[in-house]
Amino acid sequence: MIVLQHPRERDVGIGTARIARLSLPGALLRVGIDFSDDPVVQAALASGQAHVIYPGPQARDVESVAPGQPMTLILVDGTWGQAQRLLKANPALLRLPQLRFTPPQASAYNPIRREPAFHCMATIEALAHVLGYLEGDRERFQSMLRPFHAMVDMQIRYARASSGSRHRLYSRCSRRPPRSPIPPLLRERRADILCVHGEANTWPRYAPARHPAEIVHWLARRPTTGETFESVIAPRQSLAPTTPFHIRLGSGALLAGESWESFVAHWQAFLRPSDVIVSWGHFPADTLAADGVVLPRPRYDARALACAVLKRRTGTVEDCLPRMQLPAPPPCGAGRGGARLAGLCLVVEHLLAGS
Repeated sequence: MIVLQHPRERDVGIGTARIARLSLPGALLRVGIDFSDDPVVQAALASGQAHVIYPGPQARDVESVAPGQPMTLILVDGTWGQAQRLLKANPALLRLPQLRFTPPQASAYNPIRREPAFHCMATIEALAHVLGYLEGDRERFQSMLRPFHAMVDMQIRYARASSGSRHRLYSRCSRRPPRSPIPPLLRERRADILCVHGEANTWPRYAPARHPAEIVHWLARRPTTGETFESVIAPRQSLAPTTPFHIRLGSGALLAGESWESFVAHWQAFLRPSDVIVSWGHFPADTLAADGVVLPRPRYDARALACAVLKRRTGTVEDCLPRMQLPAPPPCGAGRGGARLAGLCLVVEHLLAGS
C-alpha cells in the first residue's frame, strides 16, 4: 500500500496519512506532486497490480472485486482539490484502474474538518473500509481508526474548552444547518429520473467453472410517469445453479429469455437523451458496462444518498425501507428485481420529498 501525499497536507496537524503508515508496517508514504521520477512509485505502477482508491467516473465498486486478489493499493492524500491536481500531474496514475466504495456512514472528520461530499472520507477511513472488504474481514482493520477517533475527540474537547475568538467562530460554524446530501440536479430534473435495476447470473466466488457476472433480468421505471421497462435475457454463459433461487425467476423463464442483441435494441429504444439514471449501488451499471452497454450520465447512487440521510449503513433496498419507515410497495416486475425496483422508486421519491 502506498500513500501519495500532497505537500500541503504534510503539515496539517489533523491529517491521517501518518496514522495509516504507522498502522500498516508495509505501507509507504511518499510526499510530492510529480512522481514520474520516484522509483518506488514507478515500480508499483509497472507491477500490473496497482489500483487507485478514487471515485472517478470509471471507478469500479470495490465490492465487485473478488477478496484475496493480489493488489497494490494507492491512496491520494490531501483535500479534494489537491487530490485532483495530484492525479492530473501524474498521467500514469490516471491510467490505473480506480476503486470506489460506498461509505457505511458519514466521515468522523466532519466535526473538525468538513468534507465536500458524503463519499469523501479521511485517508485512514477509506483504507480501513477497503482493506476490510478485500481481506474478507471487515472488523480486522477497525482498530486503525481508534487513534483517528481519539484525535477528533481531543480536537472537539479543546474547541469547547477554549474561549478564543477563533474557537467561537468554529462554534458558530458548527451550528450551521447541514447541507442537503441530495444533489440539486436530481431535484431540478425530477421528471427525468429513470430508476434502473439489474439481476445477474452470478456463480459462487470460488466455483471452479466460475464465469463473470452477466445481467439476465433488467428493469427500469420512470417514477413520475410510471413507464416501465422489463427484459428477461437468456444467459450467454452456463446458468449458475443458485441464480434462479436468488433472483426468484425459474430456470425455464431465464433460458427462454430474449437474446442479448434483442435486449440491447429494446433498451436503447426505451432510453431518452434526457434520462437521469438512479440505481441502488453500482453493481447493475458496472455489470452492464462490462458487456459494452454503458448507461448515460448523469447517474446517481440512491444507496449512497440514503446512507447520507440516515447516517448509517442501509444494506439492501429491502433493508432500507423499514429504516425510512416506508411500507414495501407492490412489485413493478417479476421476481426479486421487480420488488427491488419498486423499493428503489419509493426510496427515491421519499428522499426527494424530504430534501
